[in-house]
Amino acid sequence: MKKTLILLALALPLLALAAWWFFLRGGKPQHEFRFDQVSTGELSVNVTATGTINAVTTVEVGTQVSGAIAQLFADFNSVVRAGQVVAQIDPTFLQQSVKEAEASLQRAQAQVEESKRVMERTRALLEKHLESQESYDAALTGVETNQAALKQTQAALDRARINLSYATIRAPIDGVVIDRKVNVGQTVAASLSSPTLYTIANDLRKMQVETTVDESDIGKVSIGQSATFTVDAYPEEPFRGTVSQIRLAPVNIQNVINYTVIIAVNNEQLMLMPGMTANVKIMVAHRDSVLRVPNMALRFQPPGELVDSTKVAAAQPGPPGAGEAPPEGQPERRGSPSARRPAPPDSAGAALPAAIPGEAAPYGVTRTFPEYQKSAYAPAREAGRGRIWILNDGGRLEPVAVRTGLSDGRYTEITGTELQPGLDIVVGISANGQGPEAVRNPLTGQGQSPMRRRF
Repeated sequence: MKKTLILLALALPLLALAAWWFFLRGGKPQHEFRFDQVSTGELSVNVTATGTINAVTTVEVGTQVSGAIAQLFADFNSVVRAGQVVAQIDPTFLQQSVKEAEASLQRAQAQVEESKRVMERTRALLEKHLESQESYDAALTGVETNQAALKQTQAALDRARINLSYATIRAPIDGVVIDRKVNVGQTVAASLSSPTLYTIANDLRKMQVETTVDESDIGKVSIGQSATFTVDAYPEEPFRGTVSQIRLAPVNIQNVINYTVIIAVNNEQLMLMPGMTANVKIMVAHRDSVLRVPNMALRFQPPGELVDSTKVAAAQPGPPGAGEAPPEGQPERRGSPSARRPAPPDSAGAALPAAIPGEAAPYGVTRTFPEYQKSAYAPAREAGRGRIWILNDGGRLEPVAVRTGLSDGRYTEITGTELQPGLDIVVGISANGQGPEAVRNPLTGQGQSPMRRRF
């Protein structure tokens, strides 16, 4: 019994100590910070879109006369030259129309000659006072009427001959036949619209990508920007092009306004084919060796009890003052008067010169009027303010105000600060060790294992 009392006396203090540890000390929250680092690297801002590859100039060859297809001289993939005969429509009825017009012309010429003889006889009788002036005027009118009818029949003959020439279909441009719509023996009717016989692409060594860009991204696209794209036929082969035209006509796709952007592509290897789907990436801005931080660091907002309140007031990321100028070599901040003025285009988006009147355009149009071009994209307009958090020696979070620049969705450029590469910055926090095990990029879904410290 005495031994039992001694054991109880020793166990009670241990139980009390354990209860204090678990219920009092364990109730205090422990915070686990997740860190990343300020780094130096490149930033590329891209606009992604999907488009279709087409030839620069594509002509649908039709017919202006009706009839049965007698002969076809070009097939799919045939290389043709401008003026070469590619098809022949049965000319039987058209030849008869020419003969009929020739007969009408001969009849009209005979009527003119007869009316002239009548007029001469009437004038001779008028000179001898054997015919009235009224009869002579009527004879003269007959000559003039028959001469007008002669011109009309001559025009009808010319029209019949032109229609006969239209029965021979010639290639309007140099190129390759990419589509054939008719077969020999098929009858085409050119009553209301011209039926298409062939589709000819001008030069497949020069192609273009017709892509649509959302209205939220069209402001970043400028003439002359470089673009890369891939096609399903060659998924590992990147192709390069240049933005050559931004069309003003809006395209409504599922209640979303888009604009057509044309990208000129060199297809010397003839790998690209008309109609292929291109996954396009237009580079609107690029920076090399810039100071950058993860976007999670700029979005992080810590609880108030962990913040060093003495440092908050001095690190407010409010708008810059009216007289504050950015450091030399840094872009203007958003809201400043200089940022509202049109800025020169970035090196990745230099605008091309305006069209010269009289210059032949690649679409077969002779440019007579100057070409409208939208304003170029200036990356300096992306300047703004942000705030990141670092852990000081006292275990408290200290804010640091920064100027932000370009962002590629994962990293954001930092300008005009004293931050050094390798500095640990807080990107997340969890209480009592609870929380995600890894920080995941919201765009790629790939996780990274950040540094952790518990306080």
